[in-house]
Amino acid sequence: MATVHTTRAIVLRTVRHGDRGLVLKAFTEQFGLRGYMVRTGGRGPSRQAALQPLNRVELVVTEHADRDLQQLREVRVERPYLNLPVDPLRGAVALFVQEVLVRVLREESADAVLFGFLQDTLEQLDQGPDLAHQPLRFLVGLMGPLGIAPEPPLEGEDHFDLREGRFVQAAHAHGHVIGPPNSLALGLLLEGRKGAPIPGAVRRPLLDELLLYCRMHLEGLGELRSPAVLHQVLGQAG
Repeated sequence: MATVHTTRAIVLRTVRHGDRGLVLKAFTEQFGLRGYMVRTGGRGPSRQAALQPLNRVELVVTEHADRDLQQLREVRVERPYLNLPVDPLRGAVALFVQEVLVRVLREESADAVLFGFLQDTLEQLDQGPDLAHQPLRFLVGLMGPLGIAPEPPLEGEDHFDLREGRFVQAAHAHGHVIGPPNSLALGLLLEGRKGAPIPGAVRRPLLDELLLYCRMHLEGLGELRSPAVLHQVLGQAG
């Protein structure tokens, strides 16, 4: 039985399907991760413009309980970006966010906490002043909804065990451990101290270490291409 719904969504990516169609991957407010068949036809350019990666959109869709690929009926941009399209630095961070989300989002059911977090992330990406810390805050914030967020450190715990996902008092023999000052910076992020500055010399290796942690605990993340560009652009920006 087919039902028609209207839902907010975040575009993850589109893949061409035949001569006059696209397959849209989106994270929706009502249904979680979804795949939609998009007929472009005479409205191809306008629809494709609305379906750019990470666009915040409103979709009218037909849902079939017995199908993996649903049907898109209408789409409109809900909140256009103001700064993201014209700022190369914001674009580099957006590329990183998109690549991570395409790899790790799997849940095909509504998740209000995750959807709200992603909406806040994209708003900060477009409007926020502190882009240098945004990739780290994004990864740490994503860990909670995905179920892999460690507890903040207790007194004396100045190393973070990547394999066990917890802070410890000394490095373990297996070597997958973050020591100070990177582990201390991670503790600040987990405690939500957004105003605490993290030096550039810490931000870059910590981002790589957190990506390693995510690869160890999330299926399908693998090696990403965007961090190399991100490091270069953020390094030039200081």
